[in-house]
Amino acid sequence: MAERLSVSYQKRPCYDIVLSKTFADFPEELKELGTEGRRLCIVTDSNVDALYGEEVLKLLLGNCLKAVKYVFAAGEEHKTLDTVKDVYSFLIREGFDRKDMMVALGGGVVGDLTGYTAATYLRGIDFVQIPTTLLSQADSSIGGKTGVDFDGYKNMVGAFKMPRLVYMNLSVLSSLEDRQFFSGFAEVMKSALIRDASFYEWLIENMYEICEKDMAVLEEMVLRCCKIKKLVVEKDPTEQGDRALLNLGHTVGHAIEKAKNFELYHGECVALGTVAAAYISWKKELLSMEEYYEIRDMFVPFYLPISVDGIDPEEILRIMKSDKKMSAGKIRFILLKKIGKAFIDTTVTDEEILAAIKEIHFSDEDAHA
Repeated sequence: MAERLSVSYQKRPCYDIVLSKTFADFPEELKELGTEGRRLCIVTDSNVDALYGEEVLKLLLGNCLKAVKYVFAAGEEHKTLDTVKDVYSFLIREGFDRKDMMVALGGGVVGDLTGYTAATYLRGIDFVQIPTTLLSQADSSIGGKTGVDFDGYKNMVGAFKMPRLVYMNLSVLSSLEDRQFFSGFAEVMKSALIRDASFYEWLIENMYEICEKDMAVLEEMVLRCCKIKKLVVEKDPTEQGDRALLNLGHTVGHAIEKAKNFELYHGECVALGTVAAAYISWKKELLSMEEYYEIRDMFVPFYLPISVDGIDPEEILRIMKSDKKMSAGKIRFILLKKIGKAFIDTTVTDEEILAAIKEIHFSDEDAHA
């Protein structure tokens, strides 16, 4: 039996999140959206297409006027306006109009890019999310944030566009290679740290089962993440206030992503950024030393980095100051008052940021110490 959560936008029901263990129910869910007589375009990347592209396309055929598929090369480096332009051209050639719909089949890159394309093609057409990674199921597919990178700056061009449906087939998590899976776990940890201390304890207790990809445990884990994200985005759908709490670890993380030319996965950078934020929280005497080290070390069993080499702390700070999270010239940092309780702080100094970056920077001197 599929789990279902309903997400509201401006206090009105907006879309459902459906958690299933198969794609079988997806056509029925689409019918509820009135897809008969409409064109549907699956947008996916080359990795996901090889696994699920044809399966999902066959499910659409017969449930709409026309179903087509657009595949772009996998990788963050393709999350750009150039790819969006290519999708626009494809939609125009296929005769898509405002009544038609897009289907994002993939991880965070696919979901963000498809959502942005849907938000801007003909001033907006409907789209559906089918997230296929842990990161996208636990976080990015929910809440309507869409966008692409610009000149290496993460999600610098974007729009808020709510999906009509988020359909999660949890069984696809078993096909993820380990690095991709554990990258997504960084967003799971983030959810617990900002909002739910009991969930954080649950993650510790179920560490082995999560690493073994026990399906019952993964289902509960993703469901709890979805509930946290739902509560946050319903309260603040366009990030005017508390929704910014979801950016824990992203302030430093995005800068590291750019500085490392996207060699590290997004979740790996979020883990590093979360360690930095926890370090600042400790130094501001919000967290105890024991809490800081526990948070830091919690990433290790999930194969996530807690230090990084090949970065210049000054460059990281400079990139952070070019980030869209700046507010009135100040960096908005998400810090922790305690595990399960995050807040927005605009008083973090350059010196505190540099100290935190140096804390996670593994240099040649460290290697020879």
